[in-house]
Amino acid sequence: MSRAEELWERLVRAALRRERFGMGAIGQPVGGIAGYIPSSLANNRDIDAILRAADEIQDEDPNVSRILCEHGYSLAQNLDPNSEGRGVLQFKTGLMSVIKQKLAKREGGTIDRSQDISRLQEFYKLYREKNNVDKLREEEMKLRESGVFSGNLGELERKTVKRKKVFGTLRVLGMVLGQLTEEIPEELKRVIDSDAAMTADLIAYNIIPIPLDAPTITNAVVSFPEVRAAVSALKYFRDLPKLPGDFSIPDKRSADLLDFLHYVFGFQKDNVSNQREHIVLLLANEQSRLGIVEEPEPKLDEAAVQKVFLKSLENYIKWCNYLCIQPVWSNLDAVSKEKKLLFVSLYFLVWGEAANVRFLPECLCYIFHHMVREMDEILRQQIAQPANSCCSENGVSFLDQVISPLFEVVAAEAANNDNGRAPHSAWRNYDDFNEYFWSLHCFELSWPWRKISSFFQKPKPRSKNPLKLGGGQHRGKTSFVEHRTFFHLYHSFHRLWIFLIMMFQGLTIIAFNDGHLNSKTLREVLSIGPTFVVMKFIESVLDVLMMYGAYSTTRRLAVSRIFLRFVWFSVASVFISFLYVKALQEESKPNSNSVIFRLYLIVIGIYAGIQLFISFLMRIPACHHLTNQCDRWSLIRFIKWMRQERYYVGLGMYERTTDFIKYMVFWLIILSGKFAFAYFLLIKPLVKPTRTIVTMDPIQYSWHDFVSKNNHNALTVASLWAPVIAMYMLDIYLFYTVLSAVWGFLLGARDRLGEIRSLDAVHKHFEEFPAAFMKRLHPVRTSASSSSQVVEKNKFDAARFSPFWNEIVKNLREEDYLTSFEMELLFMPKNTGILPLVQWPLFLLASKIFLAKDIAAESRDSQDELWERISRDDYMKYAVQECYHTLRYILTEILDAEGRIWVERIYEGIEASIEKKSIHVDFQLNKLQLVISRVTALLGILNQAEKPEHEKGAVQAVQDLYDVVRHDVLAMDMREHYEQWNNISKARTEGRLFAKLKWPRDPELKAQIKRLHSLLSIKDSASNVPKNLEAGRRLEFFTNSLFMDIPQARPVHEMLSFSVFTPYYSEIVLYSMNELLKKNEDGISILFYLQKIYPDEWKNFLARIGRDENAAETELYESPSDILELRFWASYRGQTLARTVRGMMYYRKALMLQTYLERENAGDIEAALSRLDTTDTQGFELSPEARAQADLKFTYVVTCQIYGKQKEDQKPEAADIALLMQRNEALRVAFIDVVETLKDGKIQTEYYSKLVKADINGKDEEIYAIKLPGDPKLGEGKPENQNHAIVFTRGNAVQTIDMNQDNYFEEALKMRNLLEEFHHDHGIRPPTILGVREHVFTGSVSSLASFMSNQESCFVTLGQRVLANPLKVRMHYGHPDVFDRVFHITRGGISKASRIINISEDIYAGFNSTLRQGNITHHEYIQVGKGRDVGLNQIALFEGKVAGGNGEQVLSRDVYRLGQLFDFFRMMSFYFTTVGYYFCTMLTVLTIYIFLYGRAYLALSGVGERMQDIAQITNNSALEAALNAQFLFQIGIFSAVPMILGFILEQGFLRAIVSFITMQLQLCTVFFTFSLGTRTHYFGRTILHGGARYQATGRGFVVRHIKFSENYRLYSRSHFVKGLEVVLLLVVYLAYGFNDGGALSYILLSVSSWFMALSWLFAPYLFNPSGFEWQKIVEDFRDWTNWLLYRGGIGVKGEESWEAWWDEELAHIRTMRGRILETILSLRFFIFQYGIVYKLHVQGTNTSLTVYGLSWIVLAVLILLFKVFTFSQKISVNFQLLLRFIQGVSFMVVIAGLVAAVVFTDLSIPDIFASVLAFVPTGWGILSIAAAWKPLVKKLGLWKSIRSIARLYDAGMGMLIFVPIAFFSWFPFVSTFQTRLMFNQAFSRGLEISLILAGNNPNNGI
Repeated sequence: MSRAEELWERLVRAALRRERFGMGAIGQPVGGIAGYIPSSLANNRDIDAILRAADEIQDEDPNVSRILCEHGYSLAQNLDPNSEGRGVLQFKTGLMSVIKQKLAKREGGTIDRSQDISRLQEFYKLYREKNNVDKLREEEMKLRESGVFSGNLGELERKTVKRKKVFGTLRVLGMVLGQLTEEIPEELKRVIDSDAAMTADLIAYNIIPIPLDAPTITNAVVSFPEVRAAVSALKYFRDLPKLPGDFSIPDKRSADLLDFLHYVFGFQKDNVSNQREHIVLLLANEQSRLGIVEEPEPKLDEAAVQKVFLKSLENYIKWCNYLCIQPVWSNLDAVSKEKKLLFVSLYFLVWGEAANVRFLPECLCYIFHHMVREMDEILRQQIAQPANSCCSENGVSFLDQVISPLFEVVAAEAANNDNGRAPHSAWRNYDDFNEYFWSLHCFELSWPWRKISSFFQKPKPRSKNPLKLGGGQHRGKTSFVEHRTFFHLYHSFHRLWIFLIMMFQGLTIIAFNDGHLNSKTLREVLSIGPTFVVMKFIESVLDVLMMYGAYSTTRRLAVSRIFLRFVWFSVASVFISFLYVKALQEESKPNSNSVIFRLYLIVIGIYAGIQLFISFLMRIPACHHLTNQCDRWSLIRFIKWMRQERYYVGLGMYERTTDFIKYMVFWLIILSGKFAFAYFLLIKPLVKPTRTIVTMDPIQYSWHDFVSKNNHNALTVASLWAPVIAMYMLDIYLFYTVLSAVWGFLLGARDRLGEIRSLDAVHKHFEEFPAAFMKRLHPVRTSASSSSQVVEKNKFDAARFSPFWNEIVKNLREEDYLTSFEMELLFMPKNTGILPLVQWPLFLLASKIFLAKDIAAESRDSQDELWERISRDDYMKYAVQECYHTLRYILTEILDAEGRIWVERIYEGIEASIEKKSIHVDFQLNKLQLVISRVTALLGILNQAEKPEHEKGAVQAVQDLYDVVRHDVLAMDMREHYEQWNNISKARTEGRLFAKLKWPRDPELKAQIKRLHSLLSIKDSASNVPKNLEAGRRLEFFTNSLFMDIPQARPVHEMLSFSVFTPYYSEIVLYSMNELLKKNEDGISILFYLQKIYPDEWKNFLARIGRDENAAETELYESPSDILELRFWASYRGQTLARTVRGMMYYRKALMLQTYLERENAGDIEAALSRLDTTDTQGFELSPEARAQADLKFTYVVTCQIYGKQKEDQKPEAADIALLMQRNEALRVAFIDVVETLKDGKIQTEYYSKLVKADINGKDEEIYAIKLPGDPKLGEGKPENQNHAIVFTRGNAVQTIDMNQDNYFEEALKMRNLLEEFHHDHGIRPPTILGVREHVFTGSVSSLASFMSNQESCFVTLGQRVLANPLKVRMHYGHPDVFDRVFHITRGGISKASRIINISEDIYAGFNSTLRQGNITHHEYIQVGKGRDVGLNQIALFEGKVAGGNGEQVLSRDVYRLGQLFDFFRMMSFYFTTVGYYFCTMLTVLTIYIFLYGRAYLALSGVGERMQDIAQITNNSALEAALNAQFLFQIGIFSAVPMILGFILEQGFLRAIVSFITMQLQLCTVFFTFSLGTRTHYFGRTILHGGARYQATGRGFVVRHIKFSENYRLYSRSHFVKGLEVVLLLVVYLAYGFNDGGALSYILLSVSSWFMALSWLFAPYLFNPSGFEWQKIVEDFRDWTNWLLYRGGIGVKGEESWEAWWDEELAHIRTMRGRILETILSLRFFIFQYGIVYKLHVQGTNTSLTVYGLSWIVLAVLILLFKVFTFSQKISVNFQLLLRFIQGVSFMVVIAGLVAAVVFTDLSIPDIFASVLAFVPTGWGILSIAAAWKPLVKKLGLWKSIRSIARLYDAGMGMLIFVPIAFFSWFPFVSTFQTRLMFNQAFSRGLEISLILAGNNPNNGI
């Protein structure tokens, strides 16, 4: 072979291997040729199998391996002759190279290929003989028959794997032979066929082996009666027409219902297989819950079928009822069981292949409706034929004929959204398509589809011109348009705003009447009537405007309602306002008889009465049925319809009366507090100042006034009232926060949360745990009456509890939270022996014996008093009792006749003494120490191996014990058994006594010896075991939950089945060694960081893998298995997929253990105790029955969207995912595979949704591949990823888990209890989503992480507790929630996916569930771990994403409908816990702006200075109350209230106070104020301009220093600009404001504003690791100047150049509306110049507009000068000299001019600074407006000038922020202080971060 060929060969081999570290994923070298098969060939799964077999037999017979490779090559060649598919050419070339290599290795000349077939036949026989095929089978059968739970499980497993490998290879050899020739000898053919029959369980299957009804011995699932019943129920029944002979059905099974549907409608084969298993599992699980007695021929119960049928088709039935059409059956009772199964099967087959159309549940109802009719016609004709709707010239295909037309139009609309940049009103989203099917118009689409319908009309592409309005031609939206405007807040929640405004009006009128409630006041208060109708009129106007864009397509009825309401409220508002005005005029006349006023009262009274009456009937649950009864009266129907539009969703949105009263009382308390606060502290104090201002004489303004002069000083009044009104709108949220915190605290206390909150409490209550565990978690029932039976019952409970407890402890050890010694201490004995007491874990009894011995030795008391002292500590008492009984048992077992007699006599003596109460007389208790030392010595010897010298030692030890007892301890009367005592004494003298010992061989006896030895030798207290904080926390939570209100668990085979579902894209799966060892700029690697932050866990890990903790780490890297363990150890401490998978697979482990231990359900106690050896859990994970039961009840699907591409690109993530599948046999991975195929000479891209698992060789095995109609990513990535894979989930429930979560074994034990909640009473409707508590595990990383963790923990516990009960508005906020799976998959899925509008996809699942009459609960006895962002930038991006998502929610139809359809109190709950929270947050910031702009107005206009009653007006208590409340909200005090109460509940009062003070010292107030700015910016910007997008926040450990420029880019527009604006306002107020109270008054009024501004400006640098280190600051400055001055260009990113970044920052301003709004907002910056120029000394008292005009001339000159000094060098290269001359002259002229102006005019030096203060904001305003109109400015040719001014501004802002940071960096102590501040918690756990961050890495081994 030439050198070139050799190199090519190496290259090919590398490409065909998945290499990491030069090793395979598990540490073995990866070789072989079965590498990655290109997706375009992947349709032929045979190639993969053939190449794997070639690999397998390479060493045995290279020639046969070569034959297989050549056959594989020819198959590939047939599939793609021209190698046009992606990767096919490389694959073929590589394979050919391998074949050539095999030929080259052969000795001898050419190969005679004519002998290949006979070679293959010979090899087949030889291979069978060599592997003893028949014997293999028999051995496995014998092992299985020896018992399901035999001890040979490991052996059985090994044999099964070997058999599978051998038969797998034989199957491939037989297949290749069959494909190469038809002439196979008969005998060999028979052998091949019989071997093929043995490979039934080798066909890729998911849970149930294929074929379903074939008997198999390798998987116990099919032997379960419920599965057999479900499979037989799906068999072909006599009413189905016979299938044609050419329709292929596998030989191993008979035809069933799904085959019939497959043939008729052309469903895909894999879809049919997938749904077959899905339906079988649904039916089997439903059957198992009925608890039917086992029969020889199990039959599916009618009740199980009915339940599945109604659950699956409930949405279809509701849809038919809503549209008033007849379902496909006329009488449900007459539908047979078989027909019901046929309907269910058809529905799920449609759903399984619907792809993106699954997001349109009512569209699926429409399809199902017509397909059933078609099927009924075929059944009527009794001829099996393809359905017309699915037929075309290319054959029968449901996908092509039914789904693809829908998909294409949805995809075309999605393409028109311009990647989310187009307005929502310009394209139809998923909801628009689905809602088309909410009216009878949908039947215009006919069946088969009428594709010329306007519904299928595809939109024309949008115009790219940024200044043009609107888009291309498109069909209008359906029933709702998501216009981008803040008016949605009013439109959706108008009842709240009307209520608040009317109350404000009423309270203000009362306040202005000085609180007198007389007839005058009452008349004025009645002015709320016109206010109400006017506001309703505004709402009706919004109805009309908001529907713009949907009029052409919305139902005529809905449109007419909108216009009717508009007309009605127009007339009503005019009429009622007119009446009221007339009434007032009449009142003012003398001698009026107020007829009109009475008329007004009557009208208002009637209207209000009807409104209240209808509200009462519509909203109060008890009356709801009554109104439904009245629907037959058209008037009532008309009034209800006018009041409320009737949608398909949102019908019957009421709760039961008790729930209604609960949340009504909750809100009445809040509202009473809010209005009292508003009246007494906000409104009333403003009355007097307002009157003073309004009645004041004309004021001399210091500027040119336009508004206030002859208008009662309107602006002054406005500046006074505006911040107070803002506070009035906001303070309701503050009251809500406080009350919900208190209510949540009380609910938590009622639920018994936090009862066990320390290790001490765990110790104290431990003896109650077994009974509590048995009662709640382990359904074995026993009863006890007598006291002896109570002991037996306790022992029984302890014996049942101990395997679970020990498994929990074992898992904590495997996770490295415990040392091996701690594990031994925590282990609980089996309690199955003959000891008459419960044996408790050693950690409870450690050192107790020594304490008891000391008490006894020192005691001078009577026996009773002595025992009473010992019994004060229960565990001391138990330790004494256990030692007493165990020692007797051990000595009796090991001693011979005389020895036993001695033991019996001693024990009889002790018992007699106890009875006589003379133990302290008969025994020398002060000598007990001697007995203990002798017994310990004896046990120490018995613990060792059986050797002659040990036996001698043991004899000697027993004799020593005898002597001590005989001579030192005994003082009792021996006369009673004198003869026996004499014999014993004689035997001892002769040396016969104890001469022979029976060495302990029984495992039980050995365990007792070991335990007693530990009990007598551990002298240290174990009160702090376990030492690890996380282990302690988990045990505390688990044990606490045993006493909470948990539903009773049902046996595993009767529990609800469930899936866990995790979406994954490209995050970290498993840290590679490179990632772990890679050092950052400070020399810190992730591994080093983890070792320091988790030092105890690192030591435990080293001990677990058998490494010395002092050994060099390089030794660790020499072992592949240790490397792998190390990678897993680190990954389990990060936010990785590996951690999530490990956690979720605990569910399976828990179910296996529970099944294993439930196999003998105890009847009576004695029988149970006699069988207690069954609690031995050795090998439970290998038990076939336990595994099968777990598989039946639990499925885990990780949907790795781009796994196929990752495999193709040889990405490490793909290898790591494959490794996870190998380590977890039940793990399934779903992904979207992109396959390129050739059709008519063209390459076509096809998309498949695939499910894979690991096969016995550790490779991927494809289970299902379902073709999709196109690229499924039409909307948001995550929900689309979930949707394609949801078809592979199973069970009644699905738990959505994100890939940054964790789970714990002890929590997994409670899952079946949680699932029972679906059948518990939680209100008027059964639960559809079960909310689960989260524990945020990233809190210990840094102070920021702990703030985030505490905030999050507070929301997911206390916050959601109140949302669920009493408020009934808990939604779905993320991931550990458990969905009623069938409910949700038949109603659009577990998230929504429309682009941008559904960016917070999760919460829409909650909205959807609530609107579709679901019920969402919250449960806190079970928890799931969750990771959160740990760096400020990650947190800001995350909060920005959530705030942006909330901004989009404001526009959504779901929020609108919930706001409209909830009753008033529930609507308020919903508002303030979703979008209202963000609006209140924004209002908090706006309050500061309103206040400061008001102050700036007073200062600049001169009003403040010239007012006489200044003190009375400005220093009033209302303003202080408003500002104080705002400040408290701003710094997070109100978010701290729930946090503190949560701490108190779960940690105790003292720890809560310490935690809170620690947070304050770590500057959490700065963090909360900063977060406020983040949320405000993104929420406001999203509603104004859009631009919300999914932020990949990164989930790593943040230990690196963030550069100044990076922080500047991220926060410049969201925080810095706004912070500097606030500073500017404060400076103006300080410079020009008049303050009677001097500096103190200024400070008091402006402290919150200064705090906010400084937090916004400096928090990113305060919370930046090494933020004040001088060296880093210098580097940052260099980096920042480079970034600022780099010009950029095409393809340059914002991180590299200021220019590129600036363009990115302006990208969100896209629409005309956006440009206009941005312009209006920017006008505020011109106020400064207008006010300040009139304050300059140079203008004196002149207030004419000329002054302002002159200031603009000065500004223009300044801009001109700036242009002169920054003139582009490229243009001026030819006149450098001239340019410099002009610049020099200009500079001299300016300086001279300034000096002359100061000397000869009134211009002063302060004036110059004031001018700067005036012109800087004006310049920024001009910039902002120019940026908004960028296309126009570019056309005018001014863009470059604008950009250079903008660069100057950014440079200036950057310097203002940078200088203070640089100044503080001079002082080294600042950096040290900041490090302690940031990493305080990690400090307490031994992290020397100051060393680390300085770069002095002491760990040079890494």
